[in-house]
Amino acid sequence: MFMTVTRFRDFPAIVSVGTAILGVWLATAQPARAARAYVSNEDDGTVTVVDTQQLSAIATIAAGKRPRGLALSRDGARLYVAVSGLPKCPPPMTDADCAKLPRDQEADGIAVIDTATLQPLPVLRGVSDPERVDVSPDGRVLFVSNEDAARLTALDVSSGRVLGTTAVGREPEGVRVSPNGHRVLVTSEEDNSVTIVDTRTHAVVHTVKVGERPRDLALTPDSLTAYVSGEADASVYRFALSGGAATLFVQLRKEARPMGLALDAARGRLYVSTGRGGSVAVISLPDGALASEIPVAGRPWGIALSDAGRRLVAADGPSGEAAVIDTQTLSVVGKVHTGHGPWGVAAAP
Repeated sequence: MFMTVTRFRDFPAIVSVGTAILGVWLATAQPARAARAYVSNEDDGTVTVVDTQQLSAIATIAAGKRPRGLALSRDGARLYVAVSGLPKCPPPMTDADCAKLPRDQEADGIAVIDTATLQPLPVLRGVSDPERVDVSPDGRVLFVSNEDAARLTALDVSSGRVLGTTAVGREPEGVRVSPNGHRVLVTSEEDNSVTIVDTRTHAVVHTVKVGERPRDLALTPDSLTAYVSGEADASVYRFALSGGAATLFVQLRKEARPMGLALDAARGRLYVSTGRGGSVAVISLPDGALASEIPVAGRPWGIALSDAGRRLVAADGPSGEAAVIDTQTLSVVGKVHTGHGPWGVAAAP
């Protein structure tokens, strides 16, 4: 693996330097990490580090083939990136045509990046075509959706050992661990459902039917309620983790294609990227009213809150940029060039 870093404003480039100079750089860089976001670039195998205050790219790091979902450890020290050797097969390519393309199974894994040094660490294996990943609250376990295998995998962070696998719905994508660490939720694009799994036993607790082609999830801090985006029917559904049916929470305009979710409990908001709809919808909680829709242009996909909720970052695959939104004014304050095909976003706690 390699790393390229460009100098932006007063942020120093990482070059071959003595230990003392590197130590000074790391010491000064730590406070700025709160204003960082990490954007996976699916088409060029990299992750771009974005300064959400200076509106600049700090670094671009090689991650592996087709990086998509990514997650930070709870202390922000490690970034985990799902990488896959399965070829990208966007519409209108059929499944049959996609199956004919060569696959590199050895590329499947979870890339690990040290966020202080921005250096890659050994890749974790034991997964198949991973699409998204989340981290347990204690930082010891990774939960990974295996898109081609319709399974959820639990990996031990320190050893890379597979702790358990669970059969879930077809084409699993979104993965979220409840804040209390008791449950992990997985969306199924094909089955229009969410599977709720016990994080200790790896057993399915129950399955909930939601909107069409569910993509992402957001959970309330009390671990009681989940929201899920439905791409194909412009929906956001809500359900209780304890059981019961999901109910339609928000119906967006027909042009919207809900993708990423980001919940800001302190401000009583749920942010929803609308994909080809070209915007980020702002939903008031708990009533579900559409408070605003922020024009982003392009096709916003993955989103994440940064800088203590003062910034929202949205990846825009077609443009090769990440849009940075001020959550006070609910407007785009700038766009940052990333790599090719920005897909997912994770932000420092």
